[in-house]
Amino acid sequence: MVSCWDTGVLLCALLGGLLLTGSSSDSKLRSPELNLNGTQHVIQAGKKLSIKCRGKADHSWSLPETVSKESKRLNITKYACGRGGRQFCSTLTLTTAEANDTGFYSCKYLSPTSKNKLTESTIYIFINDTSRPFLEMHSEMPEVINITEGRPFVIPCRVTSPDIIVTLKRFPFHTLIPDGKRITWDSRKGFLISNATYEEIGLLTCETTVNGHLYQTNYLTYRQTTTISDVQISPPSPVRLLRSQTLTLNCTVTTPFNTRVKINWTYPGQTNKSASIRRRFDQSSPHGNIFYSILVINKVQSKDKGIYTCHVTSGPSYRSANTSVLVYDEPFITVKHRKQQMLETVAGKKSYRLSMKVRAFPPPEVAWLKDGLPVTEKSARNFVHGYSLIIKDVAAEDTGNYTILLSINQSNVVKNLTATLLVNVKPQIYEKVVSSFPEPTLYPLGSRQILTCTTYGIPPPTIKWLWHPCNHNHSKARYDFCSNNEESFILDPDSNIGNRIESITQRTAIIEGKNKMYQMGSTLTWKKCLRKERT
Repeated sequence: MVSCWDTGVLLCALLGGLLLTGSSSDSKLRSPELNLNGTQHVIQAGKKLSIKCRGKADHSWSLPETVSKESKRLNITKYACGRGGRQFCSTLTLTTAEANDTGFYSCKYLSPTSKNKLTESTIYIFINDTSRPFLEMHSEMPEVINITEGRPFVIPCRVTSPDIIVTLKRFPFHTLIPDGKRITWDSRKGFLISNATYEEIGLLTCETTVNGHLYQTNYLTYRQTTTISDVQISPPSPVRLLRSQTLTLNCTVTTPFNTRVKINWTYPGQTNKSASIRRRFDQSSPHGNIFYSILVINKVQSKDKGIYTCHVTSGPSYRSANTSVLVYDEPFITVKHRKQQMLETVAGKKSYRLSMKVRAFPPPEVAWLKDGLPVTEKSARNFVHGYSLIIKDVAAEDTGNYTILLSINQSNVVKNLTATLLVNVKPQIYEKVVSSFPEPTLYPLGSRQILTCTTYGIPPPTIKWLWHPCNHNHSKARYDFCSNNEESFILDPDSNIGNRIESITQRTAIIEGKNKMYQMGSTLTWKKCLRKERT
């Protein structure tokens, strides 16, 4: 017989067994379970797609990119399920399924339940549409695919049914046959090519025939190169700024059409991320691609000064450009003589540059004065170039005091410096008597003669008289009666050579009409002409 106690124990044991059974069922549900078996499923276009997910925790759905969660055709319902409602279930319903709905559908726990356990279940759904075998149709304009030789790539001609047979062709007549190794067909991805070669470069076409109708989708592949043609930073180095101004540097990279690059900056404030960087890509140039990377720092400080480098990489290729940034606390001007305060040149030069050593920021306004008046008012031959004054066709009248005026008006910073320019004039001799004429002047023997030499020049010229003996050849002709191979002698009143010199006198005058040029006069007086000579 079984006692009440025994009966109670038996009931307790039965209830315990049931609880344990339920617990065991829950423990087997490690990852979410879908009601559709296998890794893929096919339904016909226009039908309703329904997928159920069951799990031991709350979960969410991941959908193909072409399926919007805001679509009115989509409905996701969550509810409790399992024994005692301790499981979490949801049903995804998509009414009037379309070819674009083809793709991966996943059910995933919102938070991991424990380590080393699956938290997601995925299935690929084909929406079979016989009028649209390819998900993406590129009939008129092929899709461009960048490939790198030796690297894997995909021709993404996905289909709406796993049973569709697709052929890959390269224009014009070459067929690429999948071998299961280098070229593989996957109805969910397209043609997978493990390592690109020159055979896959060009116009590739995926084609299939459904119900007697030929469908084609086109892809244009081109080999990506790693050539970097040029890297430039603007504005050019050095870049000067005042504190609190904005620094903007533009790194411009030029490449062939089939090159892509990565651009990075290194700069003094990089650890604090003081700069913002924008990028832009321009394909409008007929000569290649142009990539821009623009670095901006608002309100620069002294700590931002230094070297800024733009690094450009494309595969193994690398190029860089850098610029120096200077930050000043306030505007300033310093000016010095480049050589010396007193300068000299010679009249007749095509041009003369009068320049000063100037350091200033921001760039000041520049003006030049000559003897207190603007140079342009003094002569139209003068013009300003940078911190230099250019004087064209130098003349004696260009002698004077030249002052450079430098001013930064917005900051009331002004500096000036004066230099004196002396224009030397080469000596010139006026008298006909000492000129080189074909018929020399003859003087009577024994006569007293006075010779005059008048010159002018800057600085005052020095006059010397020379005597050159002549040997008479007893010819009646007046030409060529002096030989040129005789030695010349310097004459002075104490000379005992040749004709006796009575006196040599000199005087100096300043000719106002010649802009204060010095005129020198020298008079040589012979006591008596003793012999033929020339001077």
